[in-house]
Amino acid sequence: MSLVDRHVGFVHALREAGLPVSLAEGLDAARALRVIDLAERGSLRAAYAATLVKRPGHRAAFDVLFDLWFPPATTGLYGERPEEPRETAGRPGPHGDTGGPGRPDPEPAGRDELRAHLARLLMSGADADAELRGFARAMVERFGRQEAGPGRQNWFSYSVLRALSPETLMAGILREVLAGRERGGLAEKSARQRVNDGIRRFEEAVAADVRRRIAEDSGVERIARSAVRPPLDQLDFLRATRADLARLRREVHPLARRLAARLTIRQRRGRRGRLDFRRTMRASLQTGGVPLTTHFRPPRPHRPELVILCDTSDSVSSFAHFTLLLTYALREQFAKVRAFGFVDTVDEISRFFQPGVDVVDAMTRLAEEADMVRFGRTDYGHALERFAERYGDAIGPKTSLLILGDARSNYRPPALDVLGSLAGRARHAYWLNPEPRRQWDTGDSVASAYATVVPMSECRNVAQLTAFIERLG
Repeated sequence: MSLVDRHVGFVHALREAGLPVSLAEGLDAARALRVIDLAERGSLRAAYAATLVKRPGHRAAFDVLFDLWFPPATTGLYGERPEEPRETAGRPGPHGDTGGPGRPDPEPAGRDELRAHLARLLMSGADADAELRGFARAMVERFGRQEAGPGRQNWFSYSVLRALSPETLMAGILREVLAGRERGGLAEKSARQRVNDGIRRFEEAVAADVRRRIAEDSGVERIARSAVRPPLDQLDFLRATRADLARLRREVHPLARRLAARLTIRQRRGRRGRLDFRRTMRASLQTGGVPLTTHFRPPRPHRPELVILCDTSDSVSSFAHFTLLLTYALREQFAKVRAFGFVDTVDEISRFFQPGVDVVDAMTRLAEEADMVRFGRTDYGHALERFAERYGDAIGPKTSLLILGDARSNYRPPALDVLGSLAGRARHAYWLNPEPRRQWDTGDSVASAYATVVPMSECRNVAQLTAFIERLG
């Protein structure tokens, strides 16, 4: 593959991974390649990053794809390798390698030597990063291969990590570093931090080399599509893991402030303040005392009120988790926020988000104490009826109503008239649906029917939520 082909494929892979790379930026990167030493892989990475990466959150995906399209090494996977003499088998070679593929595992003493060498690298810090990556490549070659048939082989990270067990090296390293000094002090904390960072870098190096070898076998385009998670702002709420939701917490508060600002602007638009009698009379002197032009005081600014109605069923559990994070953040931006959760009945959950309460504790209490489930099957119609019956007074002419859910009601009556009555009493009403638009009205979805009553927007990730907030302005 030529350099031009690699460049074009790399830029295309970045776009497929969700990074916004324009044609002009791709040309800028190509021009940058003309003024650097292409043999310096670090300079090549820096040139591409400077021209193609716009946000810190995109850097992780960029690094994974760069390592696939511009690997630090290549391997002739199917070429014949000469056999080592028997007396050298099991001894660490360059970078700690113990032999070629297909040979039996080294004797326990040989594996102990490898673990001791890894322990030294873990304590060396970033200074030995290049040696650590070389050692990881050698260990993948030694332990990561599994034969999958004639001429075929698979590569795995877990077999390398299982063979070396880097997480079990901590105790021995601490004994050597502390050398009889008291435990629990600054020296131990510093050593633990250094070892943990080293283990993380070793695991990442092993995973990167496994991806490289699979790409050589299956094609870099194929592995690139599955190896990169989308950027945080494009991560699908319904596929978010617990770790992803923890990262999303940092994105929620700025969005809450912008949403509050947009709803405040919409409440002020087209609304005048009280008549400014003094300015009006002063202006009338220019027209012979006839007040042809009236002047008004600016409307008194106020924070809007918000009611959130959130589907908390298992089918949208990750989205519900995110919307509860959003609720927690919105509490600080509105004069009054009342939140309600439902599955097949509804309960007010505002009490779990009082000032000073940790959001994780609030969600734990909500799952244990809130009365949102009768039979466990989502029933939007019954939940709306119960909400109107028990909490209908929560919505008034100063209230914005925000409904969050997938509009899948298990073929139960949707209670459109009840929703229309609630939306009619509110100043504004919006519905955010975490499902792709193409799945609306499939199966038990009644999304379009609800959308005729309340404007419904697809909201599968932070980027779409941001776009929804911008449209409000």
